[in-house]
Amino acid sequence: MGLAQTPTLYDNTSSISAGVIFLWVLIWYAIAVIPWWVIFTKAGQPGWPALIPIYNWYILLKVVGRPGWWLVLFIIPFVNIVTFIIVYNDLSKSFGHGVGFTLGLIFLNLIFFYILAFGSSAYQGPAGAPGAMAPPPPPAPPMPTA
Repeated sequence: MGLAQTPTLYDNTSSISAGVIFLWVLIWYAIAVIPWWVIFTKAGQPGWPALIPIYNWYILLKVVGRPGWWLVLFIIPFVNIVTFIIVYNDLSKSFGHGVGFTLGLIFLNLIFFYILAFGSSAYQGPAGAPGAMAPPPPPAPPMPTA
């Protein structure tokens, strides 16, 4: 056994693998960011915050009419699941869709984000704003005349 036959710790295959993994992650990141960018611009927000990981959720909360401190709820276990469902439901309502679209956003996230971004949906305002989804009060009964 000569010295030339001992394997080296670093060889060309590891650097190629790292490059392929990086390229794969970059492609998936671009695929995930594109619908966020379009949704933000449809809602009247700038599109560039879609590129920044935590800030994009802050902008999404603004789009659906929820307060910014809800970002804290995303880091609490089990509470974050409920928060995601509420935010996705508000996003669905903000673009004029119902519960069925919310379920699509929850279970087929990327597909329904693309449908929301490139479909005919129009932004109708923040659904999570206080009083935005409350039904109007019933009319007052007529006053009896004497």
